[in-house]
Amino acid sequence: MAICLNSSKLISEGGVVFGTSGARGLVVDFKPEVCAAFTHAFISVMRREFNVMTMALAIDNRPSSPAMAQACAAAMIQVGIEPVYYGVLPTPALAYKAMQDKMPCIMVTGSHIPFDRNGLKFYRPDGEITKADEQAILAADTDFPPLPILPVLQSHPDAAQAYCHRYSSLFSENLLAGKRIGIYEHSSAGRDLYAPLLRGFGAEVITLERSDEFVPIDTEAVGEEEKEKALHWSTEFGLDAIFSTDGDGDRPLVADELGNWLRGDILGLLCAEALKIEALAIPVSCNTSVVSCGRFAKVAMTKIGSPYVIAEFAELAKHYQRIAGFEANGGFLLGSDIDLDGKSLAALPTRDAVLPLLMLLAFAGTGSISTLVESLPKRFTASDRIKNFPVEVSRSILAAAKSDPQGLLMHLGIQDVAIEHVDNTDGLRITLSDGRIVHLRPSGNAPELRCYVEADSVVTASDMVSSVLAVLEMQK
Repeated sequence: MAICLNSSKLISEGGVVFGTSGARGLVVDFKPEVCAAFTHAFISVMRREFNVMTMALAIDNRPSSPAMAQACAAAMIQVGIEPVYYGVLPTPALAYKAMQDKMPCIMVTGSHIPFDRNGLKFYRPDGEITKADEQAILAADTDFPPLPILPVLQSHPDAAQAYCHRYSSLFSENLLAGKRIGIYEHSSAGRDLYAPLLRGFGAEVITLERSDEFVPIDTEAVGEEEKEKALHWSTEFGLDAIFSTDGDGDRPLVADELGNWLRGDILGLLCAEALKIEALAIPVSCNTSVVSCGRFAKVAMTKIGSPYVIAEFAELAKHYQRIAGFEANGGFLLGSDIDLDGKSLAALPTRDAVLPLLMLLAFAGTGSISTLVESLPKRFTASDRIKNFPVEVSRSILAAAKSDPQGLLMHLGIQDVAIEHVDNTDGLRITLSDGRIVHLRPSGNAPELRCYVEADSVVTASDMVSSVLAVLEMQK
């Protein structure tokens, strides 16, 4: 009898799980058969709604990504689907091209998590998969034969070209004339695209620190080393801005002319204002200045993760024409087609790093980025995380804290202040009577415990993050 593999069995036993965005796990767990199982399950779910004959595929610069892509492609070929491979590419570029061509796609990426981990992100022909799609993929009971020899994949440049054209056609060629912009390239999947794109707008571009080794940049928890680099580069090269992204190019990291990295939600706020967005969907972890600034007709708060932001777009679209969302990590999601100075910009409901950069620079014009930031309400967020923090310990801490939040505060050394509000939308978010906010949640992508603190000063927010995490780290 012929040997047969089963997608549901391999996925349930494989050690790979869905996080806030895509399936994530250790590289050692992404065996070829597991990659194939996810691919077969995804195909079976997509074929319930779409006639799937081709499927797009791309990767980030992790050393494990090429072999994973080969396994996914082999699974596609087994069921008569032609894989269209775009090589190393930013996730939003793959998503944009696949949506334009009305085909599903798979991005092999672990985003910002360490290189010993990786992941698979799945897109329907009309955008990111939903949480319901995730459950359908996990429940799919698909049999398939053992994989043959993995195919050699030849990459096509079309997706990169389409993504760059999306933005090069939107602004004039002198948009950035006179600007000096640094690009921190490291191992970003989009590093070959950004410098030519910005030079096409007239900017003088200085490329910085390209790395042959994978660098796990987390735009929500920028390390002290990256902070020092930005300050140094800004002074050394006289830069107007510094641009970088996470590993797969869907989360931006932007510094002002002083070398200060902007929080992702502040970047998103300014981008949304420049786009004249009416209604926003943002995760509950975003800075409260998005609401208090009064620049948007509606701000809906969601759980953390792009699928929740995207799900809210359907409700917003019932009442508003120009809708968007962003996350504290900076990823900007355009939820509707919009007109921008007479030019059409198609919706791209997935995290994107390039649009917020360009809109920020266009918004600043001949002025400075720091001036735009100064115009916002004086609320500051700091965040960091404890790496290699067992998920079960995180859950235990939060479970106890939800039943006794005052006890948690005492344990953390936060005393002589009352609790004004407790929000359990995603993790535990406590608003104190003095205006400070402390938010704890386990990462959905890695064994990490994250802490966000919002306050009226940078120093207060940063110090509180450090003190909270120092206490919790002793419980590892």
